[in-house]
Amino acid sequence: MSQSAAGPTPGVRLVVVHPDKEVLAQATAARLLTRVLDVQSVRSPVHVVLTGGSVGIATLAAVAASPLVPAVDWSSVHLWWGDERFLPDGDPDRNETQAREALLDGLVAEHGLPEANVHPMAGPTSVATSEEGATDYATLLRGHAGEQDEDPEGVTVPAFDVLLLGMGPDGHVASLFPGHEGLAAQGTTTGVHGSPKPPPERVSLTFDAIRSAREVWIVAAGAEKAEQVAAALADGPVTEVPAAGAVGQARTLWLLDVEAAGAHA
Repeated sequence: MSQSAAGPTPGVRLVVVHPDKEVLAQATAARLLTRVLDVQSVRSPVHVVLTGGSVGIATLAAVAASPLVPAVDWSSVHLWWGDERFLPDGDPDRNETQAREALLDGLVAEHGLPEANVHPMAGPTSVATSEEGATDYATLLRGHAGEQDEDPEGVTVPAFDVLLLGMGPDGHVASLFPGHEGLAAQGTTTGVHGSPKPPPERVSLTFDAIRSAREVWIVAAGAEKAEQVAAALADGPVTEVPAAGAVGQARTLWLLDVEAAGAHA
């Protein structure tokens, strides 16, 4: 089922509720592949921002199993991340590692996704601090932005066609946590210290970068998230419910299971 709601941006906000988290992952995967195919019919390249978390990775695994995968021209798809744990390359807790195992390695090996189109955030294997990782990622993003994406405020990123986000039980998205100094970060990316969720060191897109996306999709499952989902949909303060600040230019989708939807189911 779906429900429209007035959003805090020029774009449309839509709440879509699925019966359980398994169906949510399958439906989000189908929606994502369809969106990529639709975009490819009118422009190229396509830029997608991936997320981690249990539902995020389950969604990627569902993409890998979809019969639609061969229909996508993966050579023109660029894959980014909204945040990353500042851990060494290959660490099993890195979003990148989990995404590669669930989907990306298969796309590279069998479906023509160039390894150069996979854009992970740097960790301690290649940089000394999360700030350096954030700076490197901002430079990488700027290098893939078109002239039409130039922003005088310093937030120059590709026009993300879909930006996927999970949401924690505390209402955080990416690595932007309630009451944390990272909420006020300027520019495109930020190094995060003292994260209330381990590990303490992370790299994250800022709200400005998130809000530059054409579409933002927030994917959440579980009754423990219902309170924060309701608060975000009521446009609660971003300092308390960061997910309320994650909005897209054209559309913001809240993709939920029944338990996370609560009163919105």
